[in-house]
Amino acid sequence: MRQLLWWLIGGSRGGENRLRIVRALHKRPRNTNQLSEDLDLNYKTVQHHLEVLGENDIVTTEGDTYGKMYFLTDRMERNLDILDEIAEQADINSHGD
Repeated sequence: MRQLLWWLIGGSRGGENRLRIVRALHKRPRNTNQLSEDLDLNYKTVQHHLEVLGENDIVTTEGDTYGKMYFLTDRMERNLDILDEIAEQADINSHGD
């Protein structure tokens, strides 16, 4: 999991936005539009990051199309401490959201 999170968060251009999305979903489930508004990110950008996070077993969904809600997977919930370590080591500061 550590290597995966380094690749997704610490070692990629979109890592900061993915970190913000994961932290927002840790607080409460949301749909793409809610994440876009809450994080002040373009809808298509959020959609792209959610696809990447979903493909890598970081987020999961319930529902369909517009109302689809995103949640952190149990695996991600168990590894939030690793996420925080990587964010700190990569010097990504997005604790606010």
